[in-house]
Amino acid sequence: MAKDERRVYKIKTMNNISKEGLKLLPANFIASPDVEDPDAILVRSADLHDFEFGPNVRFVGRAGAGVNNIPIDRCSEKGIVVTKAPGANANGVKELVLLALLLSSRDVLGGIDWVRNYKGDAIGKDVEAAKKRFAGPELMGKTLGVVGLGATGRRVAKMGIDMGMNVMGFDPFLSIGNALNLDTRVNVVEDPKALFNKADYITLHIPYTADTKNFVGAELLSIAKPGLRLINIARGGLVDVKALKKFMDAGVVVNYVVDFPDPETMRLPHTINIPHLGASTPESEENSAIMVVRQLVDYLDHGNIRHSVNFPDSNMGICNSMGRLTVNHRNIPNMLGQITKVLADEEINIANLLNRHRVDWAYTMIDIDSPVHEGLREKILNIDGVVRVRFF
Repeated sequence: MAKDERRVYKIKTMNNISKEGLKLLPANFIASPDVEDPDAILVRSADLHDFEFGPNVRFVGRAGAGVNNIPIDRCSEKGIVVTKAPGANANGVKELVLLALLLSSRDVLGGIDWVRNYKGDAIGKDVEAAKKRFAGPELMGKTLGVVGLGATGRRVAKMGIDMGMNVMGFDPFLSIGNALNLDTRVNVVEDPKALFNKADYITLHIPYTADTKNFVGAELLSIAKPGLRLINIARGGLVDVKALKKFMDAGVVVNYVVDFPDPETMRLPHTINIPHLGASTPESEENSAIMVVRQLVDYLDHGNIRHSVNFPDSNMGICNSMGRLTVNHRNIPNMLGQITKVLADEEINIANLLNRHRVDWAYTMIDIDSPVHEGLREKILNIDGVVRVRFF
């Protein structure tokens, strides 16, 4: 059988990928930041938008939850599957949200600075007079609004309930799986306005896309409950900073905690800028690396796709037939018919077939009981809309 899989896979690592994840690579997978002509790329935060993807790159694994640093459209055009590690850093982010809730309520940072800069020998006495400036409300009994009820949002919601808060949730992309795993005590609303109108604290846990850019803007802030404390440990760009400043100046929003500082947020009043520490725990880094390495091995060895952001998740397990071929292609009519016609014309018997689509792109997996030749690849690639063909 003509295979396009080389005996040795070269994996280019960009940023430091956890050794616990890299340990899972089989012996024929060579991972290094110095490899040339890689078969796959493992990345954390490095910006790949100007990266030149060679013809052998078939997979990009993001050891984290966001993929803003990856040119998704360009990868799709080249038939490169891009995956991420959803939920791998959920607990680390949840714990930072807890810290953000506390810091937004009580001016602990201001109090620490006061002590650090204190001059004199009567600290015990002067503390009693100064501490009033740093006081703030308790979380128990307050209403927490959670925007986004995925792996992280669900944990945050459960944490709020366990702390005695009333929790409301909203998710514009709520899946059946996430809904089934959500604590039943969370009051899920269908309109974010209902959440902004009642919540004392709101924390964001949605991805950054064209649809969610400036999700929190003047429309939602105009009906927000006065005294709102807003937390964004999800992604930069979700909050319209100019609108936020307006409602801060009006006293509607009393504190903003953001894990993605930029020049605008640095100039905002009543704002705590955290230097992107949401997933900065050894546990999160290990979990993310382990998840994405497993995806990489399964894709290169068997063609299975898990947690992709551009091609549909597809899994046919291990091939028990003579061989397997996979086709990355556009989601257009009669594509499957054209592929199977090529196989029929070559008298190739199909043992099993899976076809899935995700918006503009689709993926077809076919297990076959007949030998194939290299010319078959070119015939399938000549079908309009096909961008990659692999043999196993």
